[in-house]
Amino acid sequence: MTASSRAQSFDVAAAQYAASRPAYPAEVLDSVEQFAGCRLAGARVADVGAGTGIASALLRERGAEVIAVEPGEVMAGGFHQALPGMPVVRGDGNALPLADASCDLITYAQSWQWTDPGRSVPEALRVLRASGALAIWWNTTAFDVPWLREQHARIAHHCGVSPRSAVRPSDSEAVRLAGLTGLRVGRRQVRWSRTVSLDMHLANIGSRSAFLVLEESARRAFFAEERERLGRMFPREELEETYVVDLLVALRP
Repeated sequence: MTASSRAQSFDVAAAQYAASRPAYPAEVLDSVEQFAGCRLAGARVADVGAGTGIASALLRERGAEVIAVEPGEVMAGGFHQALPGMPVVRGDGNALPLADASCDLITYAQSWQWTDPGRSVPEALRVLRASGALAIWWNTTAFDVPWLREQHARIAHHCGVSPRSAVRPSDSEAVRLAGLTGLRVGRRQVRWSRTVSLDMHLANIGSRSAFLVLEESARRAFFAEERERLGRMFPREELEETYVVDLLVALRP
């Protein structure tokens, strides 16, 4: 299964994605402003891989002028429903449908991994204005929480993917892995949590690409077992999801 196929898989679960995926704490956008050296209020921001608009909505709340870029037709439709009036154009980070030097900030929330940095970095630099910035971030697993660490291992095994290391990369390694070597990059990790129902938690992890590309029978088998297991752990069917947002902000040379 190619990365492109997994990236395109989100269209089949756009409503589930919009309803169950976590947002991001205010400290993430505070840090973007700090590293970029500018306020979001009044800034022209391209939110790439915008999905159903989770990050775009937060950016707009900060007063940014947001244009969303989204490759998926159904996801873009969900964006229109969630954020009527906010512009969304079809495209991806490897070939941005945006004019040269037209944005103060380009953001990738949960979507940088679907790009080829050899193409997406030059595209970002083309579209950014002088003194502009590129911000990428992910909600990542808090591996120090035992049940989340163990669940991560079960998901990786069931989906046939390699589990991520519980040891987070150093700043220099994170920059290298993101393909941002040679740029001035700031990094911050923000820990946060949310309390959700068991159903919402299962819908959240079921909206991940690793599950969306599986056969229906394989998905059902995993979630039947996981519901039973977590039901025993959390008999009130309410649990706390803990995340560590990993944020990188690269400044335009």
